[in-house]
Amino acid sequence: MRTVLRNAAIATVDAQGTEYRSGHVVVEDDRIVAVGEGPGEGDVVVDATGCLITPGLVNTHHHLYQWATRGLAADSTLFQWLVELYPVWGRLDAEITHAAASAGLARLALTGCTTVADHHYVFPADAGDQMHALVDATRRIGVRAHLVRGSMDRGVSQGGLPPDNLVEDTEAALLGTEVAIDAHHDASPNARIRVAVGPCSPFSVSEQLMLGAAELARRKGVRLHTHLAETLDEEAQCLAEFGCTPAEYADKLGWLGGDVWLAHSVHLAPTAIRRFGATRTGSAHCPTSNGRLGTGIAPVRDLLDAGAPVGLGVDGAASNESGGLGEELHQALLQARQRGGPTALTVRDALVLGTMGGARCLGREHELGSLEPGKLADLVVWDLTGLRYAGIEDPVAALVLGATPDVKLLMVGGETVVADGELRTADEDALAGELTAAARRLR
Repeated sequence: MRTVLRNAAIATVDAQGTEYRSGHVVVEDDRIVAVGEGPGEGDVVVDATGCLITPGLVNTHHHLYQWATRGLAADSTLFQWLVELYPVWGRLDAEITHAAASAGLARLALTGCTTVADHHYVFPADAGDQMHALVDATRRIGVRAHLVRGSMDRGVSQGGLPPDNLVEDTEAALLGTEVAIDAHHDASPNARIRVAVGPCSPFSVSEQLMLGAAELARRKGVRLHTHLAETLDEEAQCLAEFGCTPAEYADKLGWLGGDVWLAHSVHLAPTAIRRFGATRTGSAHCPTSNGRLGTGIAPVRDLLDAGAPVGLGVDGAASNESGGLGEELHQALLQARQRGGPTALTVRDALVLGTMGGARCLGREHELGSLEPGKLADLVVWDLTGLRYAGIEDPVAALVLGATPDVKLLMVGGETVVADGELRTADEDALAGELTAAARRLR
């Protein structure tokens, strides 16, 4: 059976930036088999008149468990917010994590996201199998996921931020990460679940854990991820402890390279930006989170010009209560222009960040990120009808500059996850009820 989506504007986000004013996308099984102008042919026809079809959005940085702690520490700095929330997160269990992740993934799907990188680094004692809870939530909602098995081994007594009862022993953290890779990582081109290695941050892990994590990831052939250069507080701490900036510290430990993507990357010197580009180190840009926490504006234009992959991230719900990815296209454009002027980022640049840029960060640019024959059928049909978009000539401008559109259809591997603005893989009211109960129990 071939499904043809027709009569829509199409932004393929391929290398040539090909677009069609009224075109079609044909899907067979889990792949795109045709894209072009005109109505196209298929066994099942979806009329997408008045819509824009783009690749599915790729979220390169998230903390799904935090959906159970939205609205807390709303006016705090990053370090203050972490200190307040660590004890709360210490009461996590697998049931809470599953409820929070299910709700967070549903929200992402409803805002155009088909692939999610989730960084989970809190593993309280006797809390059940946290990674399995995330895998189950991912399968329940039906999106694609890169689950980053995080870790912390540097508690307050060792000069870190987390309480001592919330960190793991270094060897236990590495073993737990290897177990997660062996249990859940799928290296196949159409993988729904992949696992990456992700010590939390330089201020919550030891040098030994950073080094061991890099060795483990490269031995297993998986990717590396951590927070880096997010705040000036972090930079001051790195300078005081290690005599170098966070980017220099990461470089010294072998943490720059084509198999690495780093969250935030706000405070980078020109030399670090050039180094990111030379090593093809990826950056997960989280504009709403950075704005919420007042951490600064990432040098996105400079990173792109240097040749570094840059994708978009929603970040954890405790610094982004909305939890939607579509709106990050808008926020990324605004922040880039605030930093670099009105030509710093175009509307199509913003769309590339949310699609192909994210795919490059995750090492999946040959499978995801553009609408091309042979690629996975991960796509979103944005509804641009009605008062909010009437008279906007350019559909990509409508998507990026206008209100975040409703999703008429979201496909992951050719399977419907959202249709007519409604989640079709799970009951939204049930998800909301589970999350409310989990949040009450956690707090």
